[in-house]
Amino acid sequence: MALPVFDSTDDPGTDFSRLLSRTGVAQPSVTGLRAEDIPHATTCVALRFDGGVVMGGDRRATSGHLISHRSMEKVVQADSHSGVAIAGAAGPAVEMIKLFQVQLEYYEKVQGTALSLEGKANQLSSLVRSNLPGAMQGMGVVPIFAGYDQRRETGRLWDYDLLGGRYEERDHVATGSGSLHAATVMKMGFRSRLDRDSSVALVCRSLWEAAEADSATGGPDMVRGIFPIVAVIDGEGWNRVTDEELEAVFTGIVASARESSS
Repeated sequence: MALPVFDSTDDPGTDFSRLLSRTGVAQPSVTGLRAEDIPHATTCVALRFDGGVVMGGDRRATSGHLISHRSMEKVVQADSHSGVAIAGAAGPAVEMIKLFQVQLEYYEKVQGTALSLEGKANQLSSLVRSNLPGAMQGMGVVPIFAGYDQRRETGRLWDYDLLGGRYEERDHVATGSGSLHAATVMKMGFRSRLDRDSSVALVCRSLWEAAEADSATGGPDMVRGIFPIVAVIDGEGWNRVTDEELEAVFTGIVASARESSS
C-alpha cells in the first residue's frame, strides 16, 4: 500500500483524525463508559472572614441526572491549617486529595517544617495539571484550596482551572455546577470583617440557594440528618462545624424562606 500524498491545500497536518478521513479509513468508535455515567461532585464554596476562612460543600454526587451519592464529603482537611474542596469527577478528585495529603505530610517530615501555604497551593496546581488527560475525557477536577497563613496571620483562598492554573481570590470563591448561584449569594452578603458565625451562616445560605436553583447540588436533608460539610480554618487550625450547629443555621434559613413566601 502506497503512502498517501496530499497537496498544500489538502494537507491534514498533525490532525490524526483528519488524516484518517482524507485516506478513507473508518475512525474507530469508542464505546463503554460515558462522561455522564461518572459520579461528579458539585458545589463548593469558601470565603475569608476576620479570623481565617470558612469552606463548605454540599453532599450530593450525581451521574448525569441520577443521584449516585447523598453523603459524599467534598471538603477535606489537607493538613492542620488548610483544606481542599473538590468539584468534578469524584474518583480522580478523591485520589488527588489523598496524594496531596501524603505529599504535605512527607514534606513536613523530611524538612522538619510545614510547607508554606502558597507552596501548598502550587503543589495542588501541579496535581490538577497532571490530570489534564483525564479532564480531556470528561473527568476534570476543579478544586478550591484555602487555609490560614501562619506567616501572614490571615486566611487565603485559591481556585483552579482544568490546566492547573491557580488564582488567589480576595474575598470568596465558588466552584461546581451551582457555583453561579452560590457566588451571587456570597457576593451580595459578603462584608469586610465578618465574624465566624456570620461567615458560616453566609456559606450555608449560598449552598441553600445553589441547591434551590441547581438540580446537581444537594440541600440539607433534615429527614436523614445529612448536612453540608462546613469547616472553619483559623489560627487554631482546622475545625469542622458540627451537624447540630448546621441544623440550627438551616432551620433559620428554612423559617426565613417560609416567611418570605407566605
